[in-house]
Amino acid sequence: MAGVSGNQDADIDLGQLFSAVWEKRRRILLTTALAAVAAFAVSSLMSPYYKAESRLVIEARGAGLAGDGAQGANDGLLDASNVASQAQILQSADLIRAIAREMNLGARKEFDPDAYALLPDPLVLVGLKPDPLDLPAEDRILKTFRERLQVYPVEGSRVIAIEFSSKDPKLAAAIPNRLAAAYLALQSDAKRDTHSDATRWLQPEIETLRARVEAAEKKVADYRAAHGLFQSGDNTSFTTKQLADMSAELAKVRSDRASAEARAGNVRAALAAGRGTDTLSDVVGSAMIQRLKESEAGLRSQIADASTTLMEGHPRLKALRAQLAGIGQQIEAETRKILASLEGEATVARLREQQLMQQLGSLQAESSRSDEGEVGLRALEREAAAERQLLETYLARYREAASRIDVQSTPADARIVSTAIEPPEPYFPKVIPITIVAALAAFVVQVIVLILMALFSGRALRPAGGEIDVSSVPRSNPVSAAPPEEMTPVAAVLPETQTPGPVIETPRLGPSLTPQPESVRTTAQPLDDANAIIPSLETPPGATPPPPDEAAFEAPAVSAPVPPVPSAAVPALGIEAVRDYLLRRRDALVISVSPQGDAGSAAAVMLARALAARRRSVVLVDLTGSACPTGLMAGDARLAGITDLLCGEAAFGDTIHPDRLSEAHVIPQGTADAAEAMRAADRLTMIIDALTGAYEIVLVECGPADVRALERLMRGSHAELILSLSGASEDVIAETVARFAAAGYPDALVMTGGTHLTGTPHGRHAA
Repeated sequence: MAGVSGNQDADIDLGQLFSAVWEKRRRILLTTALAAVAAFAVSSLMSPYYKAESRLVIEARGAGLAGDGAQGANDGLLDASNVASQAQILQSADLIRAIAREMNLGARKEFDPDAYALLPDPLVLVGLKPDPLDLPAEDRILKTFRERLQVYPVEGSRVIAIEFSSKDPKLAAAIPNRLAAAYLALQSDAKRDTHSDATRWLQPEIETLRARVEAAEKKVADYRAAHGLFQSGDNTSFTTKQLADMSAELAKVRSDRASAEARAGNVRAALAAGRGTDTLSDVVGSAMIQRLKESEAGLRSQIADASTTLMEGHPRLKALRAQLAGIGQQIEAETRKILASLEGEATVARLREQQLMQQLGSLQAESSRSDEGEVGLRALEREAAAERQLLETYLARYREAASRIDVQSTPADARIVSTAIEPPEPYFPKVIPITIVAALAAFVVQVIVLILMALFSGRALRPAGGEIDVSSVPRSNPVSAAPPEEMTPVAAVLPETQTPGPVIETPRLGPSLTPQPESVRTTAQPLDDANAIIPSLETPPGATPPPPDEAAFEAPAVSAPVPPVPSAAVPALGIEAVRDYLLRRRDALVISVSPQGDAGSAAAVMLARALAARRRSVVLVDLTGSACPTGLMAGDARLAGITDLLCGEAAFGDTIHPDRLSEAHVIPQGTADAAEAMRAADRLTMIIDALTGAYEIVLVECGPADVRALERLMRGSHAELILSLSGASEDVIAETVARFAAAGYPDALVMTGGTHLTGTPHGRHAA
């Protein structure tokens, strides 16, 4: 694609898209105008069509004399399926043919255009289409009628709309109204036919049922007379009635006997114990006892009065006491008479009970015999009742059907709620809307075609994410660009008075050319993927990889030499100096690049711990390939980390772990697939932004990353860049500083592994 190399991602350049469309603006406007004129002319020449609508409502209707039963019989017409069925009836072929014959639609050209055509159809002549004239004229009219007719139920109601379109506005209004009237007449006739059929069928059935009811009732009467099963007034047999009465009488006699025996026993017990009988109701209620009690009370009163004036042995007192004793004997004798009376009542009740028991036994035997006969009687009565009920039902239906045979008593279960009127203007064609739509369609199609052409040609594409090549960064000395797959020479930015020296070259998207000590050499792949900044993790943490192939780092020839950088001009800071500088600057984001490998990463870990010791909230993000910071701080390479977060396999909080030797935090390398994490590398910027909002300092350790990957990580954000060159020689430091300065990072901090200053700082690098 033009403007984009083959190994780069591309974004759409909206400015180029607009330019591609703008260059063809005259052709677009001319084509749009021509399309509008053509659409206007064609739509103006079309034959106008008019549409009218009539509406019916489906509802149960009757003559008003049938009562609630007629309304309930038509409840099925009110559901959605039956309304849809009525809409289909309105489109029936028989109804349409009747309307066509009545209104003589065959004489109109618009309903039978094939019969009035001056020239035959070419498709018919070549045999690609059957000849429509082979069909009957009614079938051709029926087909055209159905094409113009539209019948549909109105959603959420029981209303059916009838629409018809025609070139004649009067005909467009007349056909829906006539169709609705014919449908109502058809429904009314169908209801009358139903009632007529019902009366014709019910009449002989009723006569048959009457004979069967009479025969059944006669069988019941004959059976009752033969078995003596006469009924009393409450529809029960005499035997059953006598048995019920005798049972009630027996219960009453038993109650009277028990009461008489209880009263007699109470009086007998009182006399035997010598107790007073004043508390016995039967004794107290006796009139003789009451008079004797009154006499006894009078004598006691006289004795009391005489005792106050007469001596105890006085004859008057003796006489009074003798009278009192006589009254007591009379009371006792009268009580015994009452006891004998009660015992007599109990004896009479016992005899009556015995008689009733004998009568009840005989009645029970007779009732058993009558029950056997009533079984057959009840069967005959049930049969007669069923026949009688069926006869009554048929009679009611016959009377109802006979009353609905009249035309006025059988209205259709629908009525017209809206009649069609002659439409004042055609519904098709709409000249202005058609013209506007055609013009817009022509305009949009042309614009889409131009946009697609610009995209396929590559004109409207640019490198994705605004990424730049190292060779495209402005430099003070021009250098030649190497092929994308090879190494790119980078010229150091030096004063013009310097004597040109050998060219300093570095592999493009590759590790530093400076030989590394065996103890810090790793197999960590630099951040060389255009879509990610996470290095590939081919070597597990702690493993010692084979030394790098020196032949892979051979640099191509360059067109311009780069002057050497004097070692005295490169200031280097210790960890404490860098810490103090960061504390004063208070920058939240710090990017650390370690060209020397794990030695530089270890120095970055020491820097994070030094910052945490000064009461700063610090988090270190491990973006190295060797996972050195993870091993130093977390101690376990299997913890969830940045790759898990990018792949969406872990929550944000689950990837942050405490340092085992300080108050700092670390986000380890993680256990997810690095290649999968590279595809989501665009999320890394959002992750770092979230961390800077939560921590005072976010230290991102990138390992031996190159400048291009660093550009993708920073993306123009304000961040401190640290070159961690622990144990590096002055020449290596000078070479690294020159390389990053040439790439646009002249103010990078140089941190050595010591804890004290290794040189005299100048300018920005002063602690």
